[in-house]
Amino acid sequence: MFAEVAFPISNFKTFTYEIPKNLISEAHIGSRVVAPFRKQKIEGIIVNILKSSSFKGQTKLINKLIDNHQVVTPELWELINWISNYYMTPLGQVAKTVFPKSLSTRYKPQKLWFVESGIDIDPLRFEKLKKRAPKQYEILNLVRSKSGPFQVSLLKDFTSNPLQICKSLERGKLVKLFEKEIKPNSDHFSFGSINKRISLDRNQEEVANSIKKSLESNIYNPYLLHGVTGSGKTEIYINAVRYCLKKGKTAIILLPEISLTPQIAGRFRSVFGDNVALWHSKLNQQQRSWTWKEICKGTFRVVIGARSAIFSPLKDLGLIVIDEEQEASFRQESPSPRYHARDVGLMRAKLNKAVILLASATPSLESYYNHQNNKLNYLHLPNRFGGAKQPKVHLVDMLNEQEETGKSGQVISGLLQRKIEEKLNRNEQVILLQNRRGFSPIIKCGDCGEIAMCPDCNVAFSYHKNTNNLLCHFCGFSKINEKQSCSECNSKNLLYFGAGTQKVQAILEETFPEASIERLDMDTTISGINITKILNAFNSGEIDILLGTQMIAKGLDFPNATLVGIINADQGLHLPDFRSGERIFQLIYQASGRSGRHQKPGEVVIQTYSPDNPVIKCAAELDMDKYYEIALREREELDYPPFSWLSKIEITGKNYKRASQLASTISRKINGEYSGLKILGPAPCYIEKLRGYFRFQIIFKSQKAIDPNGKKLHSFIKTNFHSSNKKYSNSQSRINIHFDPLSLI
Repeated sequence: MFAEVAFPISNFKTFTYEIPKNLISEAHIGSRVVAPFRKQKIEGIIVNILKSSSFKGQTKLINKLIDNHQVVTPELWELINWISNYYMTPLGQVAKTVFPKSLSTRYKPQKLWFVESGIDIDPLRFEKLKKRAPKQYEILNLVRSKSGPFQVSLLKDFTSNPLQICKSLERGKLVKLFEKEIKPNSDHFSFGSINKRISLDRNQEEVANSIKKSLESNIYNPYLLHGVTGSGKTEIYINAVRYCLKKGKTAIILLPEISLTPQIAGRFRSVFGDNVALWHSKLNQQQRSWTWKEICKGTFRVVIGARSAIFSPLKDLGLIVIDEEQEASFRQESPSPRYHARDVGLMRAKLNKAVILLASATPSLESYYNHQNNKLNYLHLPNRFGGAKQPKVHLVDMLNEQEETGKSGQVISGLLQRKIEEKLNRNEQVILLQNRRGFSPIIKCGDCGEIAMCPDCNVAFSYHKNTNNLLCHFCGFSKINEKQSCSECNSKNLLYFGAGTQKVQAILEETFPEASIERLDMDTTISGINITKILNAFNSGEIDILLGTQMIAKGLDFPNATLVGIINADQGLHLPDFRSGERIFQLIYQASGRSGRHQKPGEVVIQTYSPDNPVIKCAAELDMDKYYEIALREREELDYPPFSWLSKIEITGKNYKRASQLASTISRKINGEYSGLKILGPAPCYIEKLRGYFRFQIIFKSQKAIDPNGKKLHSFIKTNFHSSNKKYSNSQSRINIHFDPLSLI
C-alpha cells in the first residue's frame, strides 16, 4: 500500500511513500505522518491511499504516524480541502495550520515523584537513623509532618538530591514513593466560577427558542445575532450550548481577544464544569498538548478560544458561536492560508449540518448586508438586560477645548476630568480607552525636523518611556533611546508628539494620586496570567480606573463601571482604507457599551477633533442603523464589499526596483478580464515598506450583480496566479494572494 503525502511547502505537489506493513491498518486519508523529505524527516499529511504506485524510482517508507488514532473527521477533512481550494494554499500548509506542530494524541503529561510516610517507625530505629544518616532523618521527619503525599522536588531546599534520599528511605520501608501524572493547569486563564441565577426575558426567550428549533432539526442554519451591548448575548450562548450538549453534540465559542476569555470561561465553567477547554496563544506547550489530546479523546465537549479554535478536532459538532464577529483579529494575515475564521466557521457549520451564530452589537457590514438579503437568519435583542438603560453620551470638541483653555495637545478634557472625579467620589469605576500603546507615537527633532523611523518599516518609532525604548509596533524592532538625541544632527531638542497608554497613565496618576489605576495593553499582557489578574482585580473593585487599548472595548461586563472615556475617538479615522470608518464606529459603540450595564446609570465621554464627522456623530448617538445606511451607500457608490468581491495580490521584495518591476510585469500579463471586474494598480501599499520588504499591490473588484457567488473572480485569480510564485518568483521577491482582504493598507 502507498500513500500520497502533502508537506507544508509552498507548492501543491504531493509525494508518494510506501506504508510499512505494521501501519497499513492505521493509516487513513487525513492521518499525519513523519516521512523522509530531502535530507530530513518532516511532518506531512496523507491525502490519498493507493494500492500501487506509478512512481518509477525507489519509493521511501513512511517513518511513523504522529497520532495513535484517527483525529480527522470526514467533515474536518472536507474543510481542509475547501480552505486549500478557496485560499489557494497547498494542503500541507493548511494541515500545518489546522494541526500545529508538536501536538499529538500520543502526548503524555509530565510525571512527578511524590512521597508519603510509610508504616509507624520504632523510635529506636528513628534515633539510629539520626546518627547514621542525618539527611535521611531530616527528610523523613519532614515527610512525616505532612498529612498526605508530598512532591519530592519541593525538598530541594533541604538537599540537592531529594529523590535519591527518598529512594533510600523507601528501600528501608520508611516511606512510600510513587510517580503521578500532573495535568497542566489553565485555571489562571479563567475567573473563578461565576454563578448567576438568570431568567431570560421575553426577547431572549424568543431568540433561544429559535436556536433550539434549529438544533433539533440537525440542519445547517446560519444566524446573525444582533444584540445591543448588555443585552445578555452570553446567556443566549449558554442556553444554546446546554441544549446542544443535551443532544449529544459539541460546541465551539470563538472570541476575538484573549482578554475576553477569563470572564466568559468563568461563566461557562460554572455551568458546564470540566466539559470546557480553553484554547489560545497564551497557553504554554504543555497546556496546549494536553488540552488538544483531551479534545481529541472527547473529554471536552465545549472549546472556548481565539481564531485557531475553529479547527478544534471535536466530533459531532452541533454549534459554533462567533462572538464579536466583526473583529479583524479573526483574520489571519500571515502565513498562508490567509483565512477568516468567520468564513471558515460558516463552512465548517455547513459541512457538519450545525447551527452557527454570528453575534455582535455592531455586526460587520457584510453580515448586516447578508441579513438584509436573507442569507443569514436575523435574531435581535433590542434592549439591555434587566432594565438597564443605554449610557448618556457626551461629545467633547477638543478644538474648542484648546481655544477655551489655551492648551494645545490636551489629553484629558475638563469634562472628562470632572466626570472621573465624580465617579471616584461615588466609589464607582472608570474605563478609559486609548487605542495606542506606548508613551508617544512620534519623536521629532525640534531643530532639523527629523522623525525617528524604523529602519525596516516605513513607519515612525513609538517611544516607550517605561523601558526607554524606541519600538516599531509593526515589526517589533526596538532600540534603547540611550543618548536621547537626534540621529541626524545630535540635537537634544526632541519633541514627543501624541499620547499612548503610558502617557495617559502618567497623567492620570498625577491628576488622581489617590486612585488605583491599571493599564491593559500588549505591553502589560505578555503573560495571559496578567490579563486575568488585572480583570479580576477590576471586577472585585480593587482598581478604580482601567485604562487600555481596544482589548478592553468589547465583551467585558463590570457591574460598577459607570463611566467610559474615549481619549481620542479619531485614532485611525482618516486612514485611506475603505473600512476605517466602520472600524472606528464599531470601536466607539462597543467601548461605550461597557458603561452602565447594570442598575447604576452609565455615562460616556467621547473626545474628538472631528465632531461633525458622520462616523463620530452616529457613534455618539449610538445610532447603528443610521451609520450603516450611510456606509452601505458609500460602499455601493465606490463598488466595495459587500457590493463586490475583493481580492488583493501583494508583491513584496527587499529591492524596491525589482519588486516594482515584478508588479508591473504581473499587471501586463494578466488576461481573461470579464464584465464587472475592476483592476486597480499596481501601486505601492500605503505602508510601502514593512518588516524590511517593499510592498506593491494589485486590487481586483468583482461586482456581485454580475458575479453573485464570487466564482468568476476566484476562477480569474486561479487562472492567473495559481502557480504565481513558480511563474514569477525570484530570490528577491514574493507574491501573496489575499481573498476577501479586510484592509488595503
